[in-house]
Amino acid sequence: MNTDQASYFPILMQFLLAVGFVVMTIIGSSFLGPRRKSKNKDKSFECGIESVGNARIPFSVKYFLVAILFVLFDVEVIFMYPWAVNFREMGWMGLAKMGIFMSLLVVGFFYVMKKKGLEWE
Repeated sequence: MNTDQASYFPILMQFLLAVGFVVMTIIGSSFLGPRRKSKNKDKSFECGIESVGNARIPFSVKYFLVAILFVLFDVEVIFMYPWAVNFREMGWMGLAKMGIFMSLLVVGFFYVMKKKGLEWE
């Protein structure tokens, strides 16, 4: 076996182990799990609310706006981790750049608050 191919062997083994574990878990649970079916257990259930009516009811745009804003601010917080790890090496220039980044983040947050983007009706 070539050395380039041999370096992929641990990755292949981990992949096979993961797939094998998933397949054996699914097969094992189907054989070992209880098989009690009833009309009440087979009903759809979502977050403690009984399913009534059509599932094609449109969602409010506010729902999607809150979700997008959560992802936006969450991703911006992720950028702070590398800065915190390399804080000493970056020096004052890194502190200034992070100050600009944080001020833009705060300005964006206050803009969203002013536009009432996070208020739920």
